[in-house]
Amino acid sequence: MKLSDFKALTFDVYGTLIDWESGMVTALQPLTDKVSRYLSRDDILEAHAYHESTSQRWTPAKKYSDLLGVVYRRLAEEWDVEVTWEECAAYGLSVRQWPAFDDSREALAYLKEHFRLVVLTNTDNLSFSGSNGRLGVHFDGVYTAEDVGSYKPADRNFEYMLETLTRNGIARHEILHTAESMFHDHAPANRHGLANCWIYRRHDKQGFGATMNPGDMPTVDFRFDSMADLVEAHKQELAAG
Repeated sequence: MKLSDFKALTFDVYGTLIDWESGMVTALQPLTDKVSRYLSRDDILEAHAYHESTSQRWTPAKKYSDLLGVVYRRLAEEWDVEVTWEECAAYGLSVRQWPAFDDSREALAYLKEHFRLVVLTNTDNLSFSGSNGRLGVHFDGVYTAEDVGSYKPADRNFEYMLETLTRNGIARHEILHTAESMFHDHAPANRHGLANCWIYRRHDKQGFGATMNPGDMPTVDFRFDSMADLVEAHKQELAAG
């Protein structure tokens, strides 16, 4: 199997292209500054992962920016901090400010010359539009949780993507699902028979950070520690003929 075998790269965005962990920690600072006990970065991220995935499971049709407001309130309750709903809602609107990884923009510009680029994201359309501006590329397809009415790792999101791409002339075997999250992306990619590429942004860290532990680790067809490494591997393939 080679990268050049594929026609389309389908991307998770947050954690893969956008540095959502840094974005979260920064946007949560008005809350975490009020917590009386010490919280490590991973303490914050792991608590966020639990409340985010729980809220997504219980309210799959809720828009992501609204759902993040609920997550903020659940975190405040867990950490025994009093907050207003206005503060919760402000956190929900922070997604558009979360930074891109340093290599994302340049890597996407290169990959756009060789692949169809598609987004399968757990955010809403307005939040993603802000992130898309930071990534600087026109995606050939954008499928949000708001469009689908559910959140990854639900099968529904992948079924929606596959059905839409099939209509656009891209078959399942021509898709390489490219993501960081084992929980949200690689486990369901395995279930749906999709080739997959792990962008292991947390390769130098312990644990799963802002994503839930997937349990049994999914299998992956490619693994790179960054988007820049993915691009370099593709260039080497082309040079080798």
